[in-house]
Formats: sequence, C-alpha cells, structure tokens
Amino acid sequence: MTLTFQQLGLKEPFVSALKVEAITQPTPIQEKVIPLVLKHCDVVGQSETGTGKTLAYLLPIIQKVDEEKKEVQALVLTPTHELAIQVQRQIERIVNNSKAKVTATVLIGDVNIKRQIEKLKEKPHIIVGSAGRILELIQKRKISAQTIRTIVLDEADRLLDPMNAATVKAVIKTTLKDRQLLLFSATMPPAVVEQASDLLKEPEIVRVTEQLQVASDIEHQYFVAEQRDKIEVVRKLIRIINPLRVLIFINKSDEIEITVEKLKFHGLEAEGIHGSSIKADRRKVLEDFRTGKLHLLVASDLAARGLDIKGISHIFNLDMPEDLNLYLHRVGRTGRAGEKGTAISIVTPHESVTLKKIERRFKLTIKHKDMYKGTIVDPRYKVGVKKRHAKHPPSKNSLTQPKKG
Repeated sequence: MTLTFQQLGLKEPFVSALKVEAITQPTPIQEKVIPLVLKHCDVVGQSETGTGKTLAYLLPIIQKVDEEKKEVQALVLTPTHELAIQVQRQIERIVNNSKAKVTATVLIGDVNIKRQIEKLKEKPHIIVGSAGRILELIQKRKISAQTIRTIVLDEADRLLDPMNAATVKAVIKTTLKDRQLLLFSATMPPAVVEQASDLLKEPEIVRVTEQLQVASDIEHQYFVAEQRDKIEVVRKLIRIINPLRVLIFINKSDEIEITVEKLKFHGLEAEGIHGSSIKADRRKVLEDFRTGKLHLLVASDLAARGLDIKGISHIFNLDMPEDLNLYLHRVGRTGRAGEKGTAISIVTPHESVTLKKIERRFKLTIKHKDMYKGTIVDPRYKVGVKKRHAKHPPSKNSLTQPKKG
C-alpha cells in the first residue's frame, strides 16, 4: 500500500503545496527517498525519467532548511543550464505554495559573475547550478562551503563522467565531511557509484527498477528511410500527425543548426538549442517551446538532458543514440506524469539493428510503421525482406522510396 506524504515525514505546508499542483500520492522513488533524505542519509537513487526524482530530493531539502540562518545550506549541481533553471523553478513553486521562507538562486557559467556575486550577498539557502561556476565562486570566497549540509548531483552519471568529474569532486571536497551527498539519475551504472565511492558515506542505494525501463505510457514506432530522405520523412509525419510539441534528437551538437535549416527548407518551423547558443537565445527558444509558440525543437542529448517541459507529445530520433541508455533519456521527455507520448525513430536499414538491441535492453516493442496515402500504416514488408505469399506489390509510397511532394 502506498504511503501518504505525511507518513513519509513531510510537514503539512509542503503536503498542501503539492496539492496545489494536483500531486496527492508519492511516486515509488519519492516514497523511498524522502524519509532517507530527512534522516540525512547519503542516497544513490535511480528511476526512469518522469517519475518525480526532483521532488524526491527537493521536498525534504527545503523542509530541512533552517530559515533563521542566512547561509547556504544546500547545493544542487546540474550538467546543463536548462536543468538548473528547471530545478530553480520547482523550488520557487514549492516555496510559494508552502509559504516557506526559503530562498534559492541559480549560478551558471557564461553569465555576468558580478551579478551573481550581488545575489550571493542576499545569503540564499539553496544554490542550483554548474560545478564550474560554483567552484570559481567558492575559490573567490563568495560562497562559504563550510555551511553546506546537503549536496545533490542531478543527472549524476553525466556529472561524474570523465569531462566533469574532477570539477564536481573539487566542489564536494570544499564542504565538511559530515555533509549529505545525494546522487540521482535515470541511469546509474556501477562505474558512476564507484566514481563517488570515496565521497559517499554508507549510501542507501535506491533502484526503483533494477532493469532499466521506459514509462509504459509511451508508444514506440520506427520508420525506415535512407539517410538523405530522413528530413522529408519528418516533414510528412508532421503533416500527418499534427503533433502538439516535438523534440527532435540528433547526435552531434555542431549539426543542430544545419538540421534546423534543413527542416525550415522543407517548410517546418523549427529551432534548436546547443551549447554555443547565446544564453538569452536559448532561454527564448525554450520558453517559446514551453508555451507552444514553437512546436519543433532540435537538440542533442547534451542540450536536452533533464528537460522537463509539459505537453511534449512526440519524440523523434533523427539519429539513433550512440549509447543505448540514451534512448531511455530521450523518450523520457514524453509520456510524463501520466500523459501519453509517442517515440518515433527514423532509421536506415543498417540502423534497424540498433533498434533490436534497444528492444532487448529495455524489453520494448518498437513497431515498424509506414506511410500510405497520407496515413500511418503497418508495412506490408519487413525491412529488406519480402513476405512470402504477399498479395500486393510494394507500396510506391514506402519510406524507402518517399513520395514526392
């Protein structure tokens, strides 16, 4: 039987704050994590995307803040600026709805550091942001790390990869040894836990699903096309489906602008986000996507990591992920919080092999689909293999030979 938020140890103002957002029952990850965080345990938490990991750590952290002390008490490290802003927004919603007197600020790179130093003079209780900028401000003695009691690594597998691990560890080591360390991600390979083993103190390992799983509210489909025809296939699918919001994944960040231009050439209004974008431009693109002014957003796995935007009805994989676990992260941007979603992969015949591996890894069924006369249909032929005793010839509109126009 599922416990209530009160039974997990949350106080009434925070329970009421959740009701404002129509959240009345804890998810499995919240049920297991909230009591542990309240007891100041180190935690390694894994569950699939869209299961409420952010609330699982934020709720008890905010409740534990000593409002009378004007000092930094908690730190949330994120791998992307977008995720940092999303976490900050979630904090603001909890605080506003609960009437708590807890303050928080975002500290990320490529932003005027003088303005950030001014914000720090207000002594926020919680800091959310990138490890590089936070370490810089600690070294400048603008943040007193000695008062930090809890550190969260959100998307820990990314933060502890070879590119980021040294900086993240340097931040953690500036704090006192009795601080609490919380690691969360949808994928938590043993190597990630090993990376943090010298920093964790008898951590509680919480895996809601030992076998990595994708949310059951997502339908998985694939279409076959030659590489040169993929954009044309996207155009046709958008015309047929008329989706609410689509997040289109490609593998390389430096090809995002090229992909956007190709989509625009084919009559689709699309924009992209990538690491080299001006921050103001990235924020505007994401806000337009969030509010529905923009319906197609192109991103790499790096740029889209941790994005939590309601109403994403479809995920398109224009490239197959190089790491199979990234499929879980990608499709987890849709089908969130009980909503239905569709993940569509557009693959070459060669890439269909990767789909089979994904099916086996996550125990999925990814349905082969085709287009015929402006509708999505089941194909008459398997990829590259003619069915015996077929009564009809191959459709001229099959995706291996896209229809013109």
